[in-house]
Amino acid sequence: MKKLAIALVGAVIAASSAYGQATITRARSAGLIDAYRAYISRDDLFSSSGARLTRPWQVIRQDRANFHTYGIRDRGDQSDTFFGDAVNRQALEVMLSNGSMTSDAADMIIRGDVWVEVEIYGRGDVGRWVDVTVSY
Repeated sequence: MKKLAIALVGAVIAASSAYGQATITRARSAGLIDAYRAYISRDDLFSSSGARLTRPWQVIRQDRANFHTYGIRDRGDQSDTFFGDAVNRQALEVMLSNGSMTSDAADMIIRGDVWVEVEIYGRGDVGRWVDVTVSY
């Protein structure tokens, strides 16, 4: 009986330690780095060379290039710090494939005349994924 009690106490201590470690791991996981809202207008549907963009990540990337590099801003566009860096804009395709966006949202972005809300997640200044939602 004494051995059983010792074994149970040991199991409780081990479980408590494991729980504490899991909590620490979650606290160090990726979090929200930046977020912004922007209007996708006709200007955002074409590349800098005039080619029609056909993928939602291309349109979102062009919107941010227009905002940060070319000074082309739609009324109500919000700033962000993350996509001010051209290297981060280049990572948008991968980040979106790691994140979430409905197929309806993707279609709406390709057509334009829609608001996007973009949440950028990662650690520090390293983005891992973006979640994109749309509204009219």
